[in-house]
Amino acid sequence: MPSPGSAVKVTVANLTASIQSRMHNAKRPASVLAMASNTFVPPGFNPPTSLVTDRFRLEPLGPQHNEADHAAWMSSIEHIRATPGFPDGNWPPLDGMSLEENLSDLRRHADDFAKGTGFTFTVLDPVDDDVIGCVYLYPSTSEDYDVTVQSWVRADRAALDQPLAAAVADWVATAWPWERVDRCGR
Repeated sequence: MPSPGSAVKVTVANLTASIQSRMHNAKRPASVLAMASNTFVPPGFNPPTSLVTDRFRLEPLGPQHNEADHAAWMSSIEHIRATPGFPDGNWPPLDGMSLEENLSDLRRHADDFAKGTGFTFTVLDPVDDDVIGCVYLYPSTSEDYDVTVQSWVRADRAALDQPLAAAVADWVATAWPWERVDRCGR
């Protein structure tokens, strides 16, 4: 395997074809020896799938969370919009969305996770597994950062906002491959 920082000439098309071929023939992505400069995580990186504390538990967000996820953010639209990292006024939609639209959104996040192009986690209550928030790890739009980290909790769990953000910051620093992290003002 090339040493970190060494130059390897690989066309994006060849790398993409190789990854797609390997993913089609295997249940989990296979390692690829070269790293394209535009990948979000290194090929072969196995993303963590949980973070557990005594106050919350994270797992990949998926369609199975639809009703609880929908209820969580719909009950807290103004609170989420006031959370650091969500100041653009685009999410969540002021008028909400239907369960079907939310399901489509959850499928998109699950697909991003499977492709390694973004990682979204639901935040669950460790006692009853109710959805209490969400964490997003996506490529930054700024060349100054590798990843943008955003999180929110329901308004009735506002006291968990800072502990969640701090736990996720530690988790990203120790379990993920990025060095330049945009924590959206946190």
